[in-house]
Amino acid sequence: MLSLHNLQTKPGVNKAKKRVGRGNASGRGTYSTRGLKGQKARSGGKSGLMPRSMKSYLLGIPKTRGFRSMASKMAVINLKDLQSQFNDGQVVNLRALIKKGLIQSLDNGVKILSTGALTKKLTVEAHAFSEAAKKQIEAAGGKVTVIALRPEKIEKK
Repeated sequence: MLSLHNLQTKPGVNKAKKRVGRGNASGRGTYSTRGLKGQKARSGGKSGLMPRSMKSYLLGIPKTRGFRSMASKMAVINLKDLQSQFNDGQVVNLRALIKKGLIQSLDNGVKILSTGALTKKLTVEAHAFSEAAKKQIEAAGGKVTVIALRPEKIEKK
C-alpha cells in the first residue's frame, strides 16, 4: 500500500547541483559559467542591475482592466416587475417599492426602465424614467410623476 513513509521519487527527477569554479577539468572552471568581465560576471553583480526601459517597468505592474465609476448608481426597476407586483389602478411610489422588496434603499434614487410589457393602469412615482418606459406607462393609461432627489444626495454626486 502506498503511504507517506514509502513514497519514492522517480530516478532522474532530482538533478545534482551545478558545481562551478572547481578547475578547468570540471568543464566549469576559469570563468565559472559567468562569461567574460562585465557587471554580471562580478560578485553581487546581478542584484545591482535595474531595468532600463519603460516597457520592462510597465510589464512588472499588475493591470486592472476596465473602469469602475465612483458615481453612485440608481436602483433600477423594469416594467415587467411593476406588471407582476402591482394591481391595476395602484399607486407605485418609493414606499410601495420597498414594501414589495423591489428596492433596498432610497439613497441613490430609483429609475424605471422599459424592459417587459405593462398593461396595467399605474400611477408611477420615481426619480427618473427612460423615454420608452414613460411612453409605455402612459399608453397603458397610467401616469408618470418625476420626483426630485433629496438635496444632500445631489451635492454628494
